[in-house]
Amino acid sequence: MACHSHHYWPDVTYEAVKQYWNDSATQADAKWGPLFEEKIPAWQAAVARVLNLPAPERIAIAPNTHELVYRLVSAFDPSRPLRILTTDGEFYSFARQLHRLEEDSNIEVTRIHKEPYATLAERFEQELHRGNYELAYASQVFFDSGVVFPDLAGIAARKPERTEFVIDGYHGYFALPTDLGPVADKVFYTAGSYKYQGAGEGLCFMSIPAGCKLRPRYTGWFADLEELENRADQVSFADNWLRFAGSTMDYSTLYKALAILELYEQEGVTVEGIHEYVQQSQQRFLASMDAAGHPLLNRDNLIHHDLDNGHGHFFTFDCTTAQKSEDLQAELHSRGVLCDRRQQLLRLGFAIYHAADETFQRVFS
Repeated sequence: MACHSHHYWPDVTYEAVKQYWNDSATQADAKWGPLFEEKIPAWQAAVARVLNLPAPERIAIAPNTHELVYRLVSAFDPSRPLRILTTDGEFYSFARQLHRLEEDSNIEVTRIHKEPYATLAERFEQELHRGNYELAYASQVFFDSGVVFPDLAGIAARKPERTEFVIDGYHGYFALPTDLGPVADKVFYTAGSYKYQGAGEGLCFMSIPAGCKLRPRYTGWFADLEELENRADQVSFADNWLRFAGSTMDYSTLYKALAILELYEQEGVTVEGIHEYVQQSQQRFLASMDAAGHPLLNRDNLIHHDLDNGHGHFFTFDCTTAQKSEDLQAELHSRGVLCDRRQQLLRLGFAIYHAADETFQRVFS
């Protein structure tokens, strides 16, 4: 039940990795043609279908989302103030990066408290329009609680023209049905294949709004592969994903991801179907939990479990202290239940590889 952290890989990924090895070993430098002409476009098209994005060629890829987000941040003028709006519930990599950036005199960060969740959307949007921000950044699903940010796409659709808007979709992509079509040219959407797609680490992406003219200072040589804005007095950038491209990376996860997508297409597995299945598992878990009367795993300690109004694919329990959380994690592990924790918060995830008749006896025995 740690699938929200590391999703198990479908068996087809084994052959995919071998195929990547064979292609790389036999083709050597010649592998770049098929990668850039076939594999990467196929992956971009698949992501675009999942998220209803109209332009697959504007989906940038990198080994991690941090690289992509920092490349975006680097596009702002360092000689002018950079005002960033976010929440106090963002994942460690972005939160740590902001703390470091705040050491510079020109960086100003405003963090909206995520709780109470019922008023988060209203409070965030009010500040967005009041504060004259260059960049806004928020999670589609909060990593520590599983709570879905209310009306985040709607807020992005109504954003000020001058504000670049980033949605961190890592706990939403391939878990929650997500339609970015109406805001595709309003937001940067970041996510990756490590969690819910089950393809492993090393393959992340960021969608780019149409008409984006940002020029990252943190740029890689791949961005030189297609220069459409040729100017003699400055470094040029293409009007596609290469604007935010980096450098050489390991593409074995790309092969794995494509193999999984092909399998799911053959088996008729969709994000909508996955989400419905997981919600059913979560309801069965809640019923088992209510019957068990566990001292820690109970509704009093469960953070926001309103499945009808937006929740991700894991439950988070506040065990009050880090020691209790650690002890409970060890106890569950001894019963063959894998889970993870963040200090006093213990997280239990749900996936399609949990059997339909599972009643979670090991958790509550």
